[in-house]
Amino acid sequence: MAVRKLIIAIDGPVGSGKSTVARLVAELLGYTYLDSGAMYRAVAWKALRDRVPLDSEERLAQLARTTRIDLLPDEGKLRVMLDGQDVTDAIRTPQVSQAASKVAVVAGVREPMVAEQRRAGELGGVVMEGRDIGTVVFPRADVKIFLDASPEIRAGRRWREHCEKGETLSLEQTLAEIHERDRRDAAREASPLVRAADAVFVDNTAMDAEETARLIALLAREKAGAAAG
Repeated sequence: MAVRKLIIAIDGPVGSGKSTVARLVAELLGYTYLDSGAMYRAVAWKALRDRVPLDSEERLAQLARTTRIDLLPDEGKLRVMLDGQDVTDAIRTPQVSQAASKVAVVAGVREPMVAEQRRAGELGGVVMEGRDIGTVVFPRADVKIFLDASPEIRAGRRWREHCEKGETLSLEQTLAEIHERDRRDAAREASPLVRAADAVFVDNTAMDAEETARLIALLAREKAGAAAG
């Protein structure tokens, strides 16, 4: 009898390594990796391009409702298509990142994005990461993980990402950005960042991405085995 494929939800704050870990978990299990944050980044990129004010909830909601976003697996990576245009690299700048954190608090933006995320993962066999996957998008996910690390460690990870891209953001600026993003994520009215009551808390301050992914994959296999039994 075939083992039912699971829905795995990984939530956590910025810099906790969600994207890298979720991608590795998907590879270990042969699942599809879905980056929910890429959807909000894509909407933010479009808002910046079209000069839509980031404080206009009505216009941002209209923008989200009329935007098509496709997340396409491509040789182990995730390609982000916005209205048919490849924006995979364009949405990974500090400017878009900051804009996305503002766009993501708008309820009128989150509603169509959550609906699309549910559609993409409803059949199982997916690892989806974000900030409200286990609480809002898939409250009945088979495996829920809340991934976190100290602010200093998270800032260091983000700073190294900036450096690899040739961006001149200091470590101090990155740490300030981390604190601001944490505050914004926790304070927003629409789907604030909270740990689901039934989520497994994983502190990867002293763990690398591979170790973290193997741990989560082990938990998933145990869950699948128990379900099959």
